[in-house]
Amino acid sequence: MHGRVPDSEALRAMDRAAPMRQRSNGHVRLQAGPAHPGGATRIIDLAESGPSRLRFPRGNGALEAVLVNTAGGVACGDHFAIALDLAPGGDLVLTTTAAEKIYRSDGPVSRIENQVALGAGAKLAWLPQETILFDRARVRRRFEADLAPGAALVAAEIVAFGRAARGERIADGLFADAWRVRRAGHLVYADSFVLEGPISELLARPAVGGGAGACATLLDVSDDAETRLDEARARLAEVGAPGIEAAASAWNGHLAIRALSSTVGPLRGLIARFLAGYRGLPMPRVWQS
Repeated sequence: MHGRVPDSEALRAMDRAAPMRQRSNGHVRLQAGPAHPGGATRIIDLAESGPSRLRFPRGNGALEAVLVNTAGGVACGDHFAIALDLAPGGDLVLTTTAAEKIYRSDGPVSRIENQVALGAGAKLAWLPQETILFDRARVRRRFEADLAPGAALVAAEIVAFGRAARGERIADGLFADAWRVRRAGHLVYADSFVLEGPISELLARPAVGGGAGACATLLDVSDDAETRLDEARARLAEVGAPGIEAAASAWNGHLAIRALSSTVGPLRGLIARFLAGYRGLPMPRVWQS
């Protein structure tokens, strides 16, 4: 047999190439709603695959769904997806059993895709615990919601850039986060956020993060969201803590809150206290463990 012997640069490129691995593909599809108008929300249909599972603690009020990732985190090239369909009048709280960890990648980008559809008068509280990015993590995340008239969505996401307990900095990585929310078929909220490269260094810039190591976004899309702006600002002032910057604004039928903190612990506490007061309901029990 005859063939060209690879040169040294080609060999080095081959060594740098990420090995092919079997990746996790976790998918959950849930349809829920009341059996009759005004009734309790129940599971209509549930499908699970890969390491993704939903658990439903017994309790009063809204149906509570706790997402479990039995893989223990998200690694390079993994794909996770959630599809929720809440029938008219449904009431659901979705959270996670623990913080989601996005591990270091040797090249491939992981994907997290969440889609929710809310029928008329349905209510969804999307309250996952925080996401923690490790150094060299690479992930693209997308959240899409379609709301029928009269539906209400409260969604909160917290992201920690590096493991604070280890003093970890993200020397290189990718975090891309896109939100798209529609009401009655019309786009009412769109947000795209991308950090790529030396993320901790980028966040240190005054115009980007001012030295923040964690951030949070909270969105209320409901019929009375805009009218609650003064209340939201007052509650933020009440639950605020040193080292956290948070601000609220409202337009186009929704209210949005952004917050930055040097570490995730105090930020998580602020979001939990704010939501408990704003919703008038306790946080899911997994948040208290």
